[in-house]
Amino acid sequence: MKNLLFAIGAVFLVTCTYAQTDVEKAEELKAQLGPKKDSIAAIQARIDALQGEINALPGWRKGAFGTIGANLSGAKNWFQQGNPNNSAGNIGVTLNGFANLKQEKYFWNNALNVNLQWVKLDNKDIDTDDDSFNGTTDVLNITSLFGYNLSKKFAISALAEYRTSIINNFNDPGYLDAGIGATWLPVENMVVVIHPLNYNFVFSSQDDVFESSMGAKILVDYTRQIGAVNFKTNFSTFQSYKSGDLSNWTWINSFGYTLWNGIGLGFEFGLRGNKQEALANALAQNPVPTPGPTFENVDNPTQSYWLFGLNYAF
Repeated sequence: MKNLLFAIGAVFLVTCTYAQTDVEKAEELKAQLGPKKDSIAAIQARIDALQGEINALPGWRKGAFGTIGANLSGAKNWFQQGNPNNSAGNIGVTLNGFANLKQEKYFWNNALNVNLQWVKLDNKDIDTDDDSFNGTTDVLNITSLFGYNLSKKFAISALAEYRTSIINNFNDPGYLDAGIGATWLPVENMVVVIHPLNYNFVFSSQDDVFESSMGAKILVDYTRQIGAVNFKTNFSTFQSYKSGDLSNWTWINSFGYTLWNGIGLGFEFGLRGNKQEALANALAQNPVPTPGPTFENVDNPTQSYWLFGLNYAF
């Protein structure tokens, strides 16, 4: 019995000794971790300072990142659903690119945003249904901004922005804003454009709905890369001097997170308000109603789209 108690006591003593040693070791490592974190922060501060000096140098800055989302499926004799034999698919692609020239007295910023998505649902038991991929989301935005610097924060500027679709109804409608005014550069990678003299050219086969007009253009763009994260937000609005029914706005946000060798996850969503497009859609849905849709009675909901998938940063 004495031997058993002695053995238990010895084991307990050894355990306490190792536990105490582990605690002391952990405290020692934690004490060493603090200065190393401070060293990492100091190194990162120097890297950020050097990057700031590089960004201040004149020359071109170019970059691009995009997202691909795909989902393909099929079923054969899956009787639990209404269409037991089918194939379905959804494919989406986005691309955000920029090419900016920075000089001491002027700058020239160019940006491209494309978002294309296709979807199909083929019922194998019906020969007359559509078995092809059809376009759903369809966005093309091209922007070019030239500015002559008055100071580090302000410039007089000229802007051209073109917006339309590609898959369906290319340039029908299409929008071209062209105008002059001022640009504010509050922080690096951010541009705020305010152009009180702007003409909104609208190209469309529906002359009774779409109309060009003079107005004010406001555009806010912020594009940034922080470590493995790429993101871009762009808000563009035209406020017509002739009628609020001819005004419109678009807000597009894109995010990319790189996981390995430029490949990662991406997400993009867009919002839009455009009463002319809402009226054109209402007339297409109700070609001979009584009374017909007009600017006064048409519903103008916020338009939206989104895409989530694999991302690649160039």
